[in-house]
Amino acid sequence: MTFGRSGAASVVLNVGGARYSLSRELLKDFPLRRVSRLHGCRSERDVLEVCDDYDRERNEYFFDRHSEAFGFILLYVRGHGKLRFAPRMCELSFYNEMIYWGLEGAHLEYCCQRRLDDRMSDTYTFYSADEPGVLGRDEARPSGAEAAPSRRWLERMRRTFEEPTSSLAAQILASVSVVFVIVSMVVLCASTLPDWRNAAADNRSLDDRSRYSAGPGREPSGIIEAICIGWFTAECIVRFIVSKNKCEFVKRPLNIIDLLAITPYYISVLMTVFTGENSQLQRAGVTLRVLRMMRIFWVIKLARHFIGLQTLGLTLKRCYREMVMLLVFICVAMAIFSALSQLLEHGLDLETSNKDFTSIPAACWWVIISMTTVGYGDMYPITVPGRILGGVCVVSGIVLLALPITFIYHSFVQCYHELKFRSARYSRSLSTEFLN
Repeated sequence: MTFGRSGAASVVLNVGGARYSLSRELLKDFPLRRVSRLHGCRSERDVLEVCDDYDRERNEYFFDRHSEAFGFILLYVRGHGKLRFAPRMCELSFYNEMIYWGLEGAHLEYCCQRRLDDRMSDTYTFYSADEPGVLGRDEARPSGAEAAPSRRWLERMRRTFEEPTSSLAAQILASVSVVFVIVSMVVLCASTLPDWRNAAADNRSLDDRSRYSAGPGREPSGIIEAICIGWFTAECIVRFIVSKNKCEFVKRPLNIIDLLAITPYYISVLMTVFTGENSQLQRAGVTLRVLRMMRIFWVIKLARHFIGLQTLGLTLKRCYREMVMLLVFICVAMAIFSALSQLLEHGLDLETSNKDFTSIPAACWWVIISMTTVGYGDMYPITVPGRILGGVCVVSGIVLLALPITFIYHSFVQCYHELKFRSARYSRSLSTEFLN
């Protein structure tokens, strides 16, 4: 170590006010990379790249970090126990301290690693890197005078389209989008009514032109549908343009749903243009009816504007393990009870057998509606052993379905409170903007 007070046998590390004395020989091979880098510093500039400040007279290095977290890390590298999170400290904050001093997540105890993984998963779900107000240092420092206004404008546009509660303009835009979704759903539902279909058929008999072509003969429902699709398309294009990470934008579930809701319209238009209204494909109508019915995905667009739907989606994402466990429970029980019910109702006495339980797959339908306590009544056991098995099946279904529900419920409550907190934060910024 060529920099420092000559003749000093030890150095002092001041971490958040806590002072630690280390010998120079120990400093050279110290397990923490940031501390061991001090041994190779040859100038004051090199030292200040490692620590926050330096007192040459006392040979003391200052680190503006969490003192309690460093104490836990220091005990670990000295061989006193295993590395665990400090009490009353956020897992992510402790992990940042570990990264700063040169440790990795693998150094943590296994239980703490799982806590860290869950916490990071939750944080990245709700507070992604492109969230308003969470800018990196490079983004917070514009490269030029012209870059700053442009970046602020793009950030404002992105927040307006992505966060409905971030500003007054965002709320107005979200309200208009909700109106378009509701109108499109009303038109979709009304188009399936017999009177509506008969009226549309009469209009087409008077005018053979396609409802997608321009002209006064176009049906009103086609005009409304085209306007709604135009709004959704423009909204999706603008959101893609102002997004920071285009690849991440394409991978988001809600954006994929937007694409699935918009694409069928343009496919049906192209099919109508190239095949004609009177072709065999159009007379069959299966493909177009499927494409038109895919517009039901527009309802999921409401998840952008309602915290309840966001909470539901986030809960399902967090509780996928519990959902898989629930599915396994149901499948195992269904396999057991369907085999027994088929044997008791059809396999033992072929003369008085129950025709509804001719096979195990057929019995699976009865098992699933019994375990979920739905009971349509379309099939039921007629023998005494079959009825006893039915009672056991119903009770078992109630118990098996109730086991994972507790975990899902607590996750739902946690997701709801976190989303409410996030919404309240944007509401405060909206109030400030409105007052200004």
